[in-house]
Amino acid sequence: MANPRELSLKGKIGAYGVLAVFSLFAIFPVLRVISISLRPGDRLLDRSLAIIPEGANLQAYYRLFFEQPFLKWMWNSLVISSVVTIIGIGLAATAGYAFSRFKFRGRNASLIGIITTQMFPVTMLLLPLFVMLITLGLYDSYMGLIVAYSATALPFTVWQMKGYYDTIPRSLEEAAMIDGASQGYTFVKIILPLALPALAITALFSFMSAWSEYLVAAVLIQDTDLFTLPMGLKLFQSSMETSWGLYSAGAVVVSLPVVVLFLTLSRWLVSGLTLGGVKE
Repeated sequence: MANPRELSLKGKIGAYGVLAVFSLFAIFPVLRVISISLRPGDRLLDRSLAIIPEGANLQAYYRLFFEQPFLKWMWNSLVISSVVTIIGIGLAATAGYAFSRFKFRGRNASLIGIITTQMFPVTMLLLPLFVMLITLGLYDSYMGLIVAYSATALPFTVWQMKGYYDTIPRSLEEAAMIDGASQGYTFVKIILPLALPALAITALFSFMSAWSEYLVAAVLIQDTDLFTLPMGLKLFQSSMETSWGLYSAGAVVVSLPVVVLFLTLSRWLVSGLTLGGVKE
């Protein structure tokens, strides 16, 4: 009869082996992009599989920052993504709390309506967004893109916050109110600090919804001074050739803010994803 400890060890080795294989599949494309960005002469293909290619240099990064309006594109993306994140946190935190704690007419219908919007692909929303923003005079502007991205991110974040608030015992608020605290004070001083994991998820999702999105921006933005990073990087591709060095260098730089944000919020992400889907 096999030793349970041996079976447990074999199971762990097998699990770690599978995770290692899938990790390699996930990391390899990233390493290839970094390698292409270091190759001289905008070469896409190379016989060598070395991560640091022969003759590696930072010429693509120099051209990206000093010969292209890359910093302008990055500033546009940073402004839009930051505002969308602030709006997402503010509206999702308050709307989720209202749906979690208060009973009002149309509550269930509103919840179903919000989540229903997630069933439709963004391409189906482009035409109504286009018409609405032209009517409001917001087409081809920062504000128009911010409105579009906020509307895209809010359904998920509102439900995420609502689910997390459901896991927080109501007795905490009741005890605070017995001591004389108002509803607003209880929400700000007691509930929001406990909801930091869900707020981290909301911030990350809202930021990513705007930072790397291309399709909506391509429809709603025509002014080259307002181009975001994805739209700017698309300019490196033409019908005749593609500047692979610039394209890859830009892809590496674009990914860094998301990685930094993820690492900053990582301490709250696991609990925010798991507890948010469990109702008390």
